[in-house]
Amino acid sequence: MLSLVIIVGLLAFAFGKPCATEGSNREFHLSLNKNLLRSLETQEGLPNPSVHLALRLSDNHNPPKESEHLNRLKNLLHNDIQSSLSNSQSVVGLLALYTLALKSSCYDLNTVTFTVSEKSETLLTHLKKQMDDEKDNIAFSHRPLTNYYQYSLGVLALCVSGIRVNNHVSNKLIKAVEMEHFKHGDESTDTNAMAGMALQCVKDAGSHVQNAAELDAALSQIKQKLLASRRDDGHIGNEFSTGLAVQALIAMGSRVAECAASMEAMRTDARSNTYNNPMALSQILPALQHKSYLSIKSKECLNEDDTLVVEPIDPVVDSGSKSTVTVLVEVVASSGAAAVYSVDVPKGDSLLEALEILKGKNVGFTFEKESSLWGNFLSAVNGEQARQSDRRYWHLSSDGTALIQGVNDFKIEAVQKITIKNTSY
Repeated sequence: MLSLVIIVGLLAFAFGKPCATEGSNREFHLSLNKNLLRSLETQEGLPNPSVHLALRLSDNHNPPKESEHLNRLKNLLHNDIQSSLSNSQSVVGLLALYTLALKSSCYDLNTVTFTVSEKSETLLTHLKKQMDDEKDNIAFSHRPLTNYYQYSLGVLALCVSGIRVNNHVSNKLIKAVEMEHFKHGDESTDTNAMAGMALQCVKDAGSHVQNAAELDAALSQIKQKLLASRRDDGHIGNEFSTGLAVQALIAMGSRVAECAASMEAMRTDARSNTYNNPMALSQILPALQHKSYLSIKSKECLNEDDTLVVEPIDPVVDSGSKSTVTVLVEVVASSGAAAVYSVDVPKGDSLLEALEILKGKNVGFTFEKESSLWGNFLSAVNGEQARQSDRRYWHLSSDGTALIQGVNDFKIEAVQKITIKNTSY
């Protein structure tokens, strides 16, 4: 008996502290649930359908606040999508997330309409039309109007809503997996994860596809890609793709244990406040609770509890003046021409705040930003735009390492060189 105790002790020493008990993990997940609910009170811009999804998939609820957020989605977000549709913009990803958010609240999707050119049609009709446009663009130029992440979201939203997905639409996604048309690097992990959930839903629904064997092969390939993206620290892809990756593995039938390395990695990051962005938190919370977006399909919204209470937080006390660090900001235009600026920034400020300070110095640096569900992103720098319609974006890196956080979330903690490069994809 003593020898067994010694062996267990040695194993614990060799592999680090043992996984927390299920009860303590449940308490921690509840605290994350409260943080996500609390974010509704401080959110800027449009209400976030991904946050609503995560709140609705949770075991604990605050019906009044969730209902209030649902109403904001049906008004503010709805009107924004209406404007985009009226201007013939491709918003399939946002339209799909809106659909999933409403579905997660068991809302009757047939009562939700948009009016374009004086013709009123249901949300699902518009989503199907946008998916057809995306499909046609793939046939014409071998890529969607938006990207395969949004295309996968569209397939998933239609399928979860009980709509039979056009086999030509699903087949385009299957072929994209087969031909490895997703972007390389960490961002492909997100796309693989969303495509996996979408195609698993298609398979579970028994929808007709052109080749069932190809569908199975695509799902197998996606699973292999996700598993091959695992890092030594437990993350799959990177810190911000692990949540969706775990959701996809769960949806595709993989058993993800409570103490799996990926689960522990997300909990470790959450404890260190890595997921302070509500969008990021909304993607890991379902995974930590062993759920995925496919869980929405069977959600009934019956006998839900009312136990999620958010306690007030003590106000943060300003500790006074901060020390400053020097940051070099390099801007690389699409032509390859580069300009370098220097700015002193209070330690702990966000990259966005640093750029605002630099802009205020009137040294020739200017920028414009736009909002997204992930927060602000750069749309124009020094008068040059990098637009999705042109398949370009401003790539951010620090000392040569690509940033995985946006301008709102990345904090300046030390002297460094930030490179902002107009990049194609």
